Amino acid sequence: MTTHKGKVVELEHAVIRFAGDSGDGMQLTGNLFSDSTAFAGNDFATFPDYPAEIRAPQGTVSGVSGFQIHFGHTDIHTSGDQADVLVAMNPASLKANLKWVQPNGIIIVDTDAFTEKNLEKAGYTSNPLTDDSLNGYLVVQAPISTLTKEAVKEMALDNKSAMKSKNMFALGMVFYMFNRDYTKTFSFFEQKFKKNPLVVEANKKVLEAGYHFADTIEAFANTFKIEPAPLKKGRYRNVTGNLATSWGVLAASERSGRNVFLGSYPITPATEILQEIAKHKQFAAITMQMEDEIAGVVSTIGASFTGALPVTSTSGPGLSLKSEAIGLAVMTELPLVVINVQRGGPSTGLPTKSEQSDLMQALYGRNGESPVAVIAAQSASDCFYAAYDACKIAMEHMVPVILLTDGSIANGSEVFQIPRVADLPEINPPIVEANDPNYAPYRRDPEKLSRYWALPGTEGLRHRLGGLEKDDITGNVSHDPMNHQKMSLLREEKVERIANYVPELKVEGDEEGDVLVVSWGGTYGVMLTAVEELRAEGKSVSLAHFRNIKPLPKNTADVFAKFKKIIVCEINLGQFVNYLRMTHPEFKYSQYNKIQGLPFMVNELKDQFNALLNE
Repeated sequence: MTTHKGKVVELEHAVIRFAGDSGDGMQLTGNLFSDSTAFAGNDFATFPDYPAEIRAPQGTVSGVSGFQIHFGHTDIHTSGDQADVLVAMNPASLKANLKWVQPNGIIIVDTDAFTEKNLEKAGYTSNPLTDDSLNGYLVVQAPISTLTKEAVKEMALDNKSAMKSKNMFALGMVFYMFNRDYTKTFSFFEQKFKKNPLVVEANKKVLEAGYHFADTIEAFANTFKIEPAPLKKGRYRNVTGNLATSWGVLAASERSGRNVFLGSYPITPATEILQEIAKHKQFAAITMQMEDEIAGVVSTIGASFTGALPVTSTSGPGLSLKSEAIGLAVMTELPLVVINVQRGGPSTGLPTKSEQSDLMQALYGRNGESPVAVIAAQSASDCFYAAYDACKIAMEHMVPVILLTDGSIANGSEVFQIPRVADLPEINPPIVEANDPNYAPYRRDPEKLSRYWALPGTEGLRHRLGGLEKDDITGNVSHDPMNHQKMSLLREEKVERIANYVPELKVEGDEEGDVLVVSWGGTYGVMLTAVEELRAEGKSVSLAHFRNIKPLPKNTADVFAKFKKIIVCEINLGQFVNYLRMTHPEFKYSQYNKIQGLPFMVNELKDQFNALLNE
């Protein structure tokens, strides 16, 4: 960040990273700053970085929790590469996050936490605040713990309760740095702690104390301001991907006239979807927290049979357990939406870290020829539309749909313009009317090849379903080899014909050129930013980002054919690029893969694309 002494410095954008021990409230601090950013009218994107260990030892690097926000007055597509400002509440958080700070960046530390014991826990052999290892950074040393206790000393709070609000002192300092109105946060305290007025008052006092402390120290002679982003007229709010996914499901329920049933088992990082939809019984939403993943999906298939909008949510290990039942939905040709919030694997893996490594499981992870549609949301706000589209496809085409999000966009947040449900595309489930003389369980729509949805109890539509192979038209159990091949081909073709009803692949940038960057899912923002920056430098680079994975958009080959080189970038070891090699083998693909539980950075992508351009 460039500073000009004595001035309010206007910035295009800024990145702030809050970091501390898991008990220091860094996620709450980051979310409150995000809310203030929304009030200020900035565009933003966030990246919560949770520790993977459950209750890691206090004060250790493995127990550090972080929250990064990138905000500006232009479109923001990523949570940022390196931070302009780091708030480090203890030595471990400084050690874990220093590499993510810009040269000449600002570091705010709680000097009270830099004790000999805490330094040793963090793996320091000397104190970084005194050994010159932080030369080049503007280090703001604040006795945050001491000043927090001072702010509430006249209140009847024990030491432990008082220290729970020290994150608000740090937040107050950052509010001052960026000229934010801290009083807007008071309403959050009043709502969150309404049953404990003492806690409300303590948090208010500490937040205000942090703000005024920053006002009095010379280190903050300069403050910063970012003008509002030119957002379209409408109603906005801060949403996480999981919240947006939940709302997309509810909107699809309302638009289709089908009550939603969500049968799920809690699993990180997908649990919030179950929690959010459970809040909305006013929309006739039925949720059941099942005893395991298998019960979650089979109860949902049962709900589908009765005519509900059927949804189950999970993460990678849970998707594995649901696989056999998803095959049942394929065989019965019932709608089913499976939301998979991807995390690091295999097995339990990295529960709080993000990956794109469930793609092959979504495409092929079932016994037999078991085709399903696969969609991948591209951002936190797009989770709303991706969930809506998944429900629409599932019901209108009578197929299971796997919606892939990931931990980064599920927990990350951004500005979301709330749409009117009436403005969303219509959803028309193919429900059969009573006593339809043409009804047969496996008679199909001639265009979509979808069978019709006969709801139990409807007069004249008695039929049976099950997991054994069905005879074409009649639905009777069939072991005839020719019928099995015919039905397998029909089920596959039914999924492929969805391509006639989804948007064609869009190219960001020129429609022909030297390098085409290919990506999918939650990496969209960072890919777009990298490509836009290279194009601003005059480089011949464009982006093709895939949201529909199976089937692929109809114009995929036409887009690929117009570029000299194609590079596919993924947060895995190459699953989508191998899928493209199977489906479009006529093209040569380079690839760049990262599997560290961390998102791509803009600069690392630009280095890869420049190297390809220079070959």
